[in-house]
Amino acid sequence: MNLNGLFGPIGRMLTRRLMSWGMNKGIDLATRRTGGTTADGKPSPAAAKQAKAARQAVKRARQAARITRKLR
Repeated sequence: MNLNGLFGPIGRMLTRRLMSWGMNKGIDLATRRTGGTTADGKPSPAAAKQAKAARQAVKRARQAARITRKLR
């Protein structure tokens, strides 16, 4: 068997998983970066609430994408 036929699908699967992992980490990092910190360096209650809402929205978007892929 040709080695390209063996390593190609494995390489694509690995690349797909790494890209997915990287995008998820980037989205998580972006939603955790919030402005409005208190004197202690902790996020203010309003900023924490906004960040939590953003994380929940991202979670719903991921679920919707997963469902969409299953329907195809």
